[in-house]
Amino acid sequence: MATSTVATSSSSTPANPIAAIETILTALQGNLIAGDAAALLVLSQLNDITPSATPTSVPQATSILSSIIASATAKSNSNLFEIAAEYIINGLCPGDVATVAAGLTTGDNSAMNVNTKSPSKTIYPSASSSDAPYSLTESQLRQIIHIPSTFTYGKVPPIILMPGTGARGGINYASNFIKLFTGSSYADPVWINSPGFEYEDAQVSAEYIAYAIHYISAISGNVNVSVLAWSQGNLNSQWAYKYWPSTRSLVSDHIAVSPDYHGTIEADMICPNGVPCDRSVYQQEYNSNFVTTLRRNNGDSAYVPTTTVYSGNFDEIVEPQQGNNASAILKDARNVGVSNSEVQVVCAGYPAGGFNTHESMLVNGYSFALAVDALTHPGPGQPSRLNIPSACGSFLAPGLSLDDFLETESIIPIAGALLLLMPAGSVTSEPPIKSYAALS
Repeated sequence: MATSTVATSSSSTPANPIAAIETILTALQGNLIAGDAAALLVLSQLNDITPSATPTSVPQATSILSSIIASATAKSNSNLFEIAAEYIINGLCPGDVATVAAGLTTGDNSAMNVNTKSPSKTIYPSASSSDAPYSLTESQLRQIIHIPSTFTYGKVPPIILMPGTGARGGINYASNFIKLFTGSSYADPVWINSPGFEYEDAQVSAEYIAYAIHYISAISGNVNVSVLAWSQGNLNSQWAYKYWPSTRSLVSDHIAVSPDYHGTIEADMICPNGVPCDRSVYQQEYNSNFVTTLRRNNGDSAYVPTTTVYSGNFDEIVEPQQGNNASAILKDARNVGVSNSEVQVVCAGYPAGGFNTHESMLVNGYSFALAVDALTHPGPGQPSRLNIPSACGSFLAPGLSLDDFLETESIIPIAGALLLLMPAGSVTSEPPIKSYAALS
């Protein structure tokens, strides 16, 4: 694995950024430095790294990635920030990651969009008396929906892209599903740009997707929509389906990429002991109050036709993610139709079924083939309908490049930088469960 050195402001600080981050976190956990100060120091280390080289091929990039993740997996105290540093050192992410992260507030990543088109029916303050109440104003709910100039308002079936933790829809999907879906005959993408980059209370993030489903349907001739979500975006969507039941009849398909429906035992990796953390990270701990409430009363079963696709090998964010205990798995108590695909099982022996990170499932050839199958057939995507040698025969989805792969991988270091940039949102425990969900 490549190494690099960074200039530091103190000769006593280790030159190696990995060692520097370890020193900072050790000082934090020993109460030798305040949390916000530690965050700024780690952020500075990440931003000052100069990549040693840039991968020149997809096989080379995946080989580097697998070494990084294998090393992190073998280390008992591995954390997101050291992984982010390794990504940057090895050219898998821009060197000025904090600067990039701080700039994700305009254009395709804007959370202040002007959507003047009025819905054709009443959807606020409520579309149905059975729905939970919104805590946000309609203006707040509407302005985070990014509708590109290419949107056809129902001439092509709409699909809403819900981002994961530490991302907005623009950065999450620009190099994968936005590129793959735009101009197609089966999926017309819009996306959500949550102001808190999905680090805010997940119960509030669920309001964004609940409203977006109604709004995009209503301004598109009251057609059904589909939803594709990555990582935490699936938890938020599942919460919306559960507590805003009027959304269910409007969603033809939900496509879940790398979901954590049971949370993750790796939450401590994202927020090591003593590191200031944000609300949704606590909510994604395995068996958190949020996850426990969501899964109660068959909340661990789908509410709409759902297609899940995930990596059982080297998902560095969500664990467990293998076999019957995979956090990604949804049941089907309501008989709406569910398919669960562990890519290493379905694509065993093929390129798409090899090493895959949490984020690389967004560019995976099988992920895209299964998503298209779901969107072009009733019910969830079915592996049995696919030509497996073709669907699994390429690591990258057709039409994506090495640059797309690297830009998608950069989501993780950028998420780490954003976590450190948001100390004002840091808390010491997860938010209380909303009253509407407390007894359900």
